Amino acid sequence: MKLLVTGGAGFIGSAVVRQAISDGHEVVNLDALTYSGSLTNVAPVTNNPGYAFVQADLRDREALDAAFAEHQPDAVMHLAAESHVDRSIDGPGDFIHTNVTGTFNLLEAARGYWQSKGKPEDFRFHHISTDEVYGTLGETGLFTEDTPYAPNSPYSASKAASDHLVRAWHETYGLPVVTTNCSNNYGPYHFPEKLIPVVILNAIHGKEIPVYGDGKNIRDWLFVEDHATALLLVCTTGAVGRTYNIGGNAEATNFDLVRKICAILDAERPSGAPHDRLITFVTDRPGHDRRYAIDASRIKAELGWEPSVTLDEGLARTVRWFLDNESWWRPLLDRTGVGQRLGTGT
Repeated sequence: MKLLVTGGAGFIGSAVVRQAISDGHEVVNLDALTYSGSLTNVAPVTNNPGYAFVQADLRDREALDAAFAEHQPDAVMHLAAESHVDRSIDGPGDFIHTNVTGTFNLLEAARGYWQSKGKPEDFRFHHISTDEVYGTLGETGLFTEDTPYAPNSPYSASKAASDHLVRAWHETYGLPVVTTNCSNNYGPYHFPEKLIPVVILNAIHGKEIPVYGDGKNIRDWLFVEDHATALLLVCTTGAVGRTYNIGGNAEATNFDLVRKICAILDAERPSGAPHDRLITFVTDRPGHDRRYAIDASRIKAELGWEPSVTLDEGLARTVRWFLDNESWWRPLLDRTGVGQRLGTGT
């Protein structure tokens, strides 16, 4: 297939691009190259004849129409989004413009293209979303595809809105869509403003490792390469109009996660051990959801997918990748907001 991947220079998007090329697909990577995007993320595939790059913003409808007209994709995988909760607290406008208006523009561009081609049944618009749209869980229970939406941050609210737009374009216009909602991703090329890369980089520099609140917030962790495999499976074989939750079956409190990373670093960089001495509890994020956990039984039952990388294995691979790839992360430390505490302006 020829896939139009939005946000393909970002963390998850680049994993999809690399995996798609490896699987033999053609890929058109459409990315605005904002602060968190980097073409070094797709450097391993840029010389592949099946790869093309288009720099375009989702807010530019004419650029989207031009990309569809020139590249004639068989499917869209929509990953481009503003995604950092702390940034959404400080500046929610960017999240509305990109995640809501941008998704609307992409849906309209895709619908126009799909109609111009005679509404082919095998065309797909795959919308990639988050489990954060469901809100927060108590000590028990799991998010299913039927869990009511209850977003608690500007970021999750903007993603919830985009999910609803995608559903409406399917129900109203018949656009062939599939939607996925995933748990927290981690792995190589993770932009250094999120928890796991912050812990790794602060630890190797001997800086304080910030843990929000009491550290007992729980997340389900999904290795990004497992996620990329699941996304391509859904895009190529998922049922039209269907939603699939994708999780790692790997719940951990933030505090326990940080301690796991510190233990790996103790073995990899014993000169800095014990790294957990750097853990510092800081003021919690406003509206911080307490627990996320995914029931991924539908995608396993219908498509045969389940995560292959355990949390311990994935963390070890991630730490090693960051230690081996300073030339990738070092330039990113100078980008706006990286290394600063955001999201406390309320």
